Amino acid sequence: MTYKKPDLSGRLALVTGASRGIGYFLAKEMAACGAHVIAVARTVGGLEELDDEIKAQGGEATLVPLDLTDMAGIDRIGGAIHERWGKLDIMVANAGILGVIAPLGHVEAKVFEKVLNINVTATWRLIRSVDPLLRASDAGRAIIMSSGAAHSARAFWGPYAASKAAVEAMARSWADETKNMPLRINAVNPGATRTAMRAQAMPGEDPDTLPHPSEVAAKILPLASPELTETGLIFDVKKNAFTRYQMPE
Repeated sequence: MTYKKPDLSGRLALVTGASRGIGYFLAKEMAACGAHVIAVARTVGGLEELDDEIKAQGGEATLVPLDLTDMAGIDRIGGAIHERWGKLDIMVANAGILGVIAPLGHVEAKVFEKVLNINVTATWRLIRSVDPLLRASDAGRAIIMSSGAAHSARAFWGPYAASKAAVEAMARSWADETKNMPLRINAVNPGATRTAMRAQAMPGEDPDTLPHPSEVAAKILPLASPELTETGLIFDVKKNAFTRYQMPE
């Protein structure tokens, strides 16, 4: 895909996990392209730092400190956006947790449940909360952050892999439901990135060998463009291309 910064002037973008990593830089990039960013994250300090950077580049943001285990809080986001703006143009479901790298039989029930709760249930809850708002946009765009783990299903990555496979299945179903509408919905495989989650998963890895989250965010940014036509696909950042899902052979 040819990289082109989209014009997001006058558009409204919601980004979860916006206090650090890919979400932080994607929110910053969208604001630089003219979007008003609704930045959602648990960490208030990270949100305030993002707000300072967005303001310094002449942009605007609304900060929403929220733990995504607060399901009622996710529900309230949609209502609040509806009351203030009446629509939403871009939704980035980026927030997620790794859990543990361990054999499936050794994973504690509370850990497995937390991974599924934050990565899957909270994402579905967010979709449900903002779906009517994205439908109200003339070019609604949803970006669902996934992982190569959803397909590789490597040993010891069971809970995280299962959660990302579930998220992709939801994105595909949602895209199929809305394929005849202006709404475009795609998943993203960001690949190995220099983030805190990657360091948690691969503690012996040299982070300098990995792309910075700002580089990854720059490649994801065009998926928010009103000109995007693809839907129901997965964007592979490393390949810088959309790939289609295939049935098992």
